[in-house]
Amino acid sequence: MSRPDQADIGALLDWLGERGIDFVVVGGAAALLHGAPIATRDLDIVPDARPENLDALAAALAELDAIFREPGSRILPLRREHLDGSGQLLLRTRLGPLDVLLRLHGGEDYALLAPESEIFEVDGRTFRVIALERLIAVKAAAGRARDLVAVPLLLQALRQRDPT
Repeated sequence: MSRPDQADIGALLDWLGERGIDFVVVGGAAALLHGAPIATRDLDIVPDARPENLDALAAALAELDAIFREPGSRILPLRREHLDGSGQLLLRTRLGPLDVLLRLHGGEDYALLAPESEIFEVDGRTFRVIALERLIAVKAAAGRARDLVAVPLLLQALRQRDPT
């Protein structure tokens, strides 16, 4: 079990994968998987919006005791209908923080990201990760300080992967 403020990324990936959830890893975890030296405290995913996938995701999140990360002492459990929107669900689970991004800031959803994603296999787990080039574009477009700081590290990872 992880600390409430630090995701056990491997355990979360296992949990979702064992339940057959289709998603693309984005954010800091994607940067780490691509070799960028970036610290992250959560796992960010963009799930496939097919109803059966969202049903399975809602069930998996219920098993993880997922609640919204709210300031103060309010405890707001996730409900299936929360997954029908287009927002970003910032959750706390017993395996640590998990952000379910139904769309990225630029509007990209699973249908747009999956065809350009890369398949990763880590410790027997297979899952989709946003393509490095797309991750760089997403971080640059977001314009937040923490994303802009990551861009040079991601560009370095890209140069190391393809030095030409």
